[in-house]
Amino acid sequence: MEEEIGRISHYFSKIGVAVIEVTAGLLRAGDTIHIKGHTTDFYQKVESLQQEHQAVSEAVKGVSVGLKVKYPVREHDVVFVAREEA
Repeated sequence: MEEEIGRISHYFSKIGVAVIEVTAGLLRAGDTIHIKGHTTDFYQKVESLQQEHQAVSEAVKGVSVGLKVKYPVREHDVVFVAREEA
């Protein structure tokens, strides 16, 4: 089951870091995310999150966080959290 939690608002290509604007739900370190867009479609585990250059363990609605991504992403790509069905 996937839950849309936000969108990419910026991508720093030199360091491979995406900024996710969380628009719903909760994003935690350790979650598996799915980033999907016009040319983007991959899954990855969230190793760590940063908010204002400080490491955080989770991000809630209304917050922007940075995370290192395996592949280039584009602004407006949609970010989903892949959750295990209970």
